[in-house]
Amino acid sequence: MKWMEIKVVFDCENTQQAADLIANAFHELEVNGVVIEDPGMEPPPEGWGKNAIKVEHYGVTGYFPVDGALEQKCKEIEKKLAKLKKKNDIHYKIIYTDLDHSDWAESWKAFYLPEKIGENIVVKPAWCQHFADQDEIVIEIDPGMAFGTGTHPTTFMCIQMVEKYLQRGDLFLDVGTGSGILMITAAKLGAGMVWGTDNDATAVNIARKNLLGNEIEKTAFHLIVGDLIDNVTEIFDLVAANLTSRSIITLLNNIRGVLAASGVFLCSGIPSEDKHMVEDEIDHAGFEIIETLDKEGWILIACKIKGAF
Repeated sequence: MKWMEIKVVFDCENTQQAADLIANAFHELEVNGVVIEDPGMEPPPEGWGKNAIKVEHYGVTGYFPVDGALEQKCKEIEKKLAKLKKKNDIHYKIIYTDLDHSDWAESWKAFYLPEKIGENIVVKPAWCQHFADQDEIVIEIDPGMAFGTGTHPTTFMCIQMVEKYLQRGDLFLDVGTGSGILMITAAKLGAGMVWGTDNDATAVNIARKNLLGNEIEKTAFHLIVGDLIDNVTEIFDLVAANLTSRSIITLLNNIRGVLAASGVFLCSGIPSEDKHMVEDEIDHAGFEIIETLDKEGWILIACKIKGAF
């Protein structure tokens, strides 16, 4: 398959906010993941990888399949960026580059490095070396064409909360599993069984490959190609959904059917401007909020069914 790389090189007084706003514009167009380039980024303790690129400008890059919807999506991203320029004084340049599958798969690897998340979890790309400390749980990920490397704030917060709320032996469900990173996290933390759903068959295949690559037994996980929780038949102690605000609101209508009475539901992928709207929907759906995280303009909400103990 052919892909279009759309890179937005920008300049703004508040570069972090600008990067988040541009990244969110991509996510609203259902881009599976973005690369954020920061020329001021410090190298990790193990140093830059041998293929790492030192960037010179702030930029956000998204990847779109070359299909019948591409032209309209290009127009939409241009329209969104024009609004950001007017409202937030973000000056930008758009660079369009055609890629084939192999180019796409390699182009972002230089920006993905090992990262410690939470107390003991280290997420590392399959092509990098990492010497683990005794207590570290190492998760090796090759996202391929699926979203989820641990570096994005929404995934980062989900990993932290899975580490906090998962109890050994729990049943865990990841709605929109992408690369399978949360399923692997839960399995390595001692979940009894991990399930994942995604509406993209490619993502499900990548998740399966990553699970097996992390030595998760075939009998310890179950993957479903489908929309949200369609075809999910079990009841889970912990459910994570790193999606869009709209998808989370849709999911709230049915999630009680797969969540244990005392289970925890983690909602992530919520831009800060949607926080109150999603909180209101959580309340209307009969849930109470037990914890909220905020990272780089993104929100994670942990909640339980009202009256649960």
